[in-house]
Amino acid sequence: MQRRTFLCSAGAFVQPPDRIRAGVIGSGGRGRLLTAEFKEIGAEIAAVCDVYQPNLDAGLKAASTGARGYRDYRRLLEDTSLHAVIIATPDHWHARMVIDAVEAGKDVYVEKPLTHTIEEALQVVDAVRRTRRIVQVGTQRRSAPLFHEARSIVTSGRLGDVRLVNSWWLNHQASLARRPLEGELDWEQWLGPAPRRPFDPMRFFNWYYYFDYSGGLLIGQAAHMVDVFHWFMNSAAPLAVTCSGGRVNLEGAEITDTASILIEYPENYFAVFTLGYKAMRYHPRQDQLAQFHGSRARLDVGREHFRLYPETNQPELTPEREESRPGSFGAATRDHIRNFLDCVRSRREPNAPVEAGLSAVIVLSMTLDSLRAGRRLKWNAAARRVET
Repeated sequence: MQRRTFLCSAGAFVQPPDRIRAGVIGSGGRGRLLTAEFKEIGAEIAAVCDVYQPNLDAGLKAASTGARGYRDYRRLLEDTSLHAVIIATPDHWHARMVIDAVEAGKDVYVEKPLTHTIEEALQVVDAVRRTRRIVQVGTQRRSAPLFHEARSIVTSGRLGDVRLVNSWWLNHQASLARRPLEGELDWEQWLGPAPRRPFDPMRFFNWYYYFDYSGGLLIGQAAHMVDVFHWFMNSAAPLAVTCSGGRVNLEGAEITDTASILIEYPENYFAVFTLGYKAMRYHPRQDQLAQFHGSRARLDVGREHFRLYPETNQPELTPEREESRPGSFGAATRDHIRNFLDCVRSRREPNAPVEAGLSAVIVLSMTLDSLRAGRRLKWNAAARRVET
């Protein structure tokens, strides 16, 4: 057995101290938000990595005093004093960084989606289980008490047979960012596993909207809702996925802001997710909803509320049960991080393990492929591959 392999496997049995030392890879806006939340809960942010100097400077300012800065994440992973890393990079880097991190003996909190492709997600699951590290995917609804209560209604059988789940996410995106580069950037390292392209500030500052690096608002928002479908309905993978999208309305983007995804499941239900980001600007508490249509009741689950409607022949629907907790969603990320840190110490499975991330990525990757191909795609679970 090689020394590195031994150290990594042995690391699973080393009890971290109460104060966990973490490093952040990707210190843009989301990375700095996570930095603040980890610190609030009591973790020490001891290292920061970013290939764009202004982000690195801002990340170090947000981190703990004395945090070390890196331009190459592999050098950060060599720091044996770090117990965990936080990955908040563009999606196309997630897989390689998670695999490298767990092989270096680190536990990982990685933003959703887990990976950019199905093949990458399968590789991540294999690496995480082989190294026995703790990895939490950043689908924070899985740590929100309101969503746990809503899920218990579904799993209790109160709704009866659920054959349709309908959901949407509506808001308004006006334009892409048009900014000049304000500091040194290692463009080649930023591209990483993505196709080689000449430097383009539009791609760098708006990576979310290009197929090479992400899936746009369609995938970014569907990642949350698809994970809720799977969690509430105990689903692991779809039978088939069909995505149809409208024209691209954001100048410079590649991925549509208006689309619908139809997902067929072996548990005998359909799920529909619709994205509309050229709608009016909704209040965050009203911009999204998932409806579970059962034969005996319907459950509506929003960002900070849920309502249970019983079967009735009355002309107006009146909730049998309603829970509304303004501000609770803002605490969900902190609850999710707290769950991760607890699991780093206890070595228990986190609320959003890599298998949940893989299940969502199967649907999300098929969504992009269906959108671009213009046809329904099937998932062969036995062979673990997409088929037409």
